[in-house]
Amino acid sequence: MEPFTTHTGVIATLDRANVDTDQIIPKQFLKSIQRTGFGKSLFFDWRYGDDGKPNPDFELNQPEFEGASILVTRNNFGCGSSREHAVWAVAQYGFRAIVAPWQESLGSRVPGFADIFCNNCVKNGILTIELSESDVDQIFAVVNARKGIEAAIDLEAQTLTLKSDPEHVFSFEVNAVVKDHLLRGLDDIALTLAHEADITAFEQQHNTQLPT
Repeated sequence: MEPFTTHTGVIATLDRANVDTDQIIPKQFLKSIQRTGFGKSLFFDWRYGDDGKPNPDFELNQPEFEGASILVTRNNFGCGSSREHAVWAVAQYGFRAIVAPWQESLGSRVPGFADIFCNNCVKNGILTIELSESDVDQIFAVVNARKGIEAAIDLEAQTLTLKSDPEHVFSFEVNAVVKDHLLRGLDDIALTLAHEADITAFEQQHNTQLPT
């Protein structure tokens, strides 16, 4: 997995809350036994019309967002089923980071991301950034005024900087373990292989006729 240290890219905005994994990658694309080729089907039902052509009204089809690698959206992104294909589609489209706000609702905190989706992002090298609703509103306002604007993300410093005039800098929190895994580019397999010598030694010494 590619390490995430710093990243600069164009911001694309998706002004929708509660985007579920069936909208991120519809169920008909889950039949593939390969782990590649999902990027072209990201947000398929919104992105394409009935004739199979790009829907010009869909946000990500705007020419200013071409090549975007940072997605800014609304709260509870990635809810629904636990399909990891949703994260594969996001990554294979070209997004390295997703920004979403947490929200207070009836005395409860609605997170920016669904838990399973967020965990799958870490395993695939995608950084999820949760900001306050007012911070995300500000990002939307800046991007709407100047579509195609870039942002710089520094994971070590935990900052997102809009390349505007003046610049806007947003600080974010991130779990220390998640931060370490992303900075070093370690997915679950890489974490296991870090103990390869111990695993090999155990296998050589363990009597397979006895219970572990």
